[in-house]
Amino acid sequence: MSIPFEVTPLADAEYRSITAGLLSRIEATIDRWLQDDVIDIDTQRSGGLLELGFPDGSKIVLNTQPPLHELWMAARGGGYHYKYSAGRWLDTRDGGEFLAALSACASEQAGRPLRFE
Repeated sequence: MSIPFEVTPLADAEYRSITAGLLSRIEATIDRWLQDDVIDIDTQRSGGLLELGFPDGSKIVLNTQPPLHELWMAARGGGYHYKYSAGRWLDTRDGGEFLAALSACASEQAGRPLRFE
């Protein structure tokens, strides 16, 4: 399998810092949506795993993969693997950007437009 972009090499500590910050930003966005009465998505985090529970009972699971320096997403629409490249997490199959894919999957499962930045 060939990755359609150049992967940015990361030290283990950099990888942990970047992924922890990303998961925290996602949680903060969901907390803001709850406060603003946009949508009630339950979150559960355990280390590098973040589970998003939607009102219809569906879930999106985000999971860091430290040995591979990857970020994985499992959603109703499928499973996705991302590698870090020039400041963005990109899909190892098609080069699609993680936050755009998360937004699309969350919007589908929520039945309304949602955007993670």
